[in-house]
Amino acid sequence: MANIFDIGLDRNAANFQPLTPLSLLERAARAYPDHPAVIHGTSKLSYRDFYRRSRMLASALAQKGVGRGDTVTVMLSNTPAMLEAHFGVPMAGAVLHSLNTRLDAAIIAFQLDHAETRLLIVDREFAAVVGEALELASVDPVVIDYDDPEYPDDAPYSKGEPIGSLDYETFVQSGDADFAWTMPADEWDAIALNYTSGTTGNPKGVVYHHRGAALMAYANTIHAQMGKHCVYLWTLPMFHCNGWCFPWTLAMQAGTHVCLRWVRAKAMYDAIAEHGVTHLCGAPIVMATLIDAPEEQKRSFAQAVTFSTAAAPPPEPVLAGMAEAGFTVTHLYGLTETYGPAVVNEWKGEWDGLDSAAATAKKARQGVRYAALEELAVMDPATMQPVPADGATIGEVMFRGNIVMKGYLKNREATEEALAGGWFHSGDLGVMHPDGYIQLKDRSKDIIISGGENISSIEVEDALYKHPAVASCAVVAKADDKWGETPVAYVELKPGRTASEAEIIDHCRSLLARFKCPSKVVFAGIPKTSTGKIQKFRLREEAKSL
Repeated sequence: MANIFDIGLDRNAANFQPLTPLSLLERAARAYPDHPAVIHGTSKLSYRDFYRRSRMLASALAQKGVGRGDTVTVMLSNTPAMLEAHFGVPMAGAVLHSLNTRLDAAIIAFQLDHAETRLLIVDREFAAVVGEALELASVDPVVIDYDDPEYPDDAPYSKGEPIGSLDYETFVQSGDADFAWTMPADEWDAIALNYTSGTTGNPKGVVYHHRGAALMAYANTIHAQMGKHCVYLWTLPMFHCNGWCFPWTLAMQAGTHVCLRWVRAKAMYDAIAEHGVTHLCGAPIVMATLIDAPEEQKRSFAQAVTFSTAAAPPPEPVLAGMAEAGFTVTHLYGLTETYGPAVVNEWKGEWDGLDSAAATAKKARQGVRYAALEELAVMDPATMQPVPADGATIGEVMFRGNIVMKGYLKNREATEEALAGGWFHSGDLGVMHPDGYIQLKDRSKDIIISGGENISSIEVEDALYKHPAVASCAVVAKADDKWGETPVAYVELKPGRTASEAEIIDHCRSLLARFKCPSKVVFAGIPKTSTGKIQKFRLREEAKSL
């Protein structure tokens, strides 16, 4: 039978436009042209100027022949140029590829070649490593040097010599401020390319589309509770999942970006106090930097500040320290393949009265899906059926919706494997609680199987964090002739604190079944990525020699 609503009601330009975050900047510039959009050191950009410069960048790119389907790679810190690239590059129809600023030359060269980079913008702080990468790479992109005017006051490393053919400011000024940028031809068009960490071989290129980026802008506004003219401090690297899509998000509420090249306690407190910062994101190391700062570096502030973190659940002492310092912590979870966080621990008012142990158990959970994610499940990957919502049965966390990546660039096999059965397979193992909140138990590769029993490394780490001397820790498997595998704990102690291996093991035995406790404790610095994630693959290699 014909559907009467399908006849004569076709979409056209009047009632259907591709979703994109780019139009949010145009709206903010029209509604609030004089409101501060970007603050960087002593410089400020209004929304009028931010939009104008983004269009000029798009125009300059177009004059170089950059257009739809081309890759523009940037090696930039959290600076105005990075924000301009998030709008100007896709306004030219191109795809933004942000390099991790801590990568080595070989991996940079791989990414440049794999992405087929047409044009490369490089902060002079990273000129040496990028220059080396260009010698290794097959591509020969146009190279633009970015010379940050605020550089002398806020950068950890010395500037290198220019390696490009043009200075960024000269390049932007060559563009037309009235450039007629166009909407994407299709909201499924790629807007950004982000590479996974590549801990097992070459990294995979994760492709984002305009639709997902736009929906994340809306979702971030909701779940980070960002009101009109919010003020966001850039401590999360913008190269990481496009800064969880916050470069695009702030235009939604005409918020102000406060840039920091380098995360330091005094600079953060100064920015929060002087600019009225209301929101920031980061890994637990950023929280530790704030609460462990010397008293003379701390500043008081009157406004409420929301700190969103997407790593492991912060230990209770960290949450208490953040609350005492004036921060409200929101716990998120996601992956590069989901545009950053796509799950939020929605805290309920009735949980405020729980005792410490019960409240900590609630805070340890990752939570429920973002409004922009259609489905979140914990499933048996063999049967593709949901596991019982009993808080105990382990399955794989899976996602479905418009904020899941298009796929992996030039890797159809990996894409089909990741999206098999109409779900994105995260590789994370977790449980579903009766109230619909998920909780991670481990990465599939991090589960320790000892004597036939599964041991969650996260559970052991939670116990370790309850020891007052432990600052950071990671638990990995060590081969064992008798048990197959046993847990090994790598522990980083707090400054001025001491603990012995026996003390740490006894502490764990007071909280865990004996078979779950570490068989060995190694006191050492914990290797982390530039975004604060612990590099367990390095510890697994070290554990082989124990």
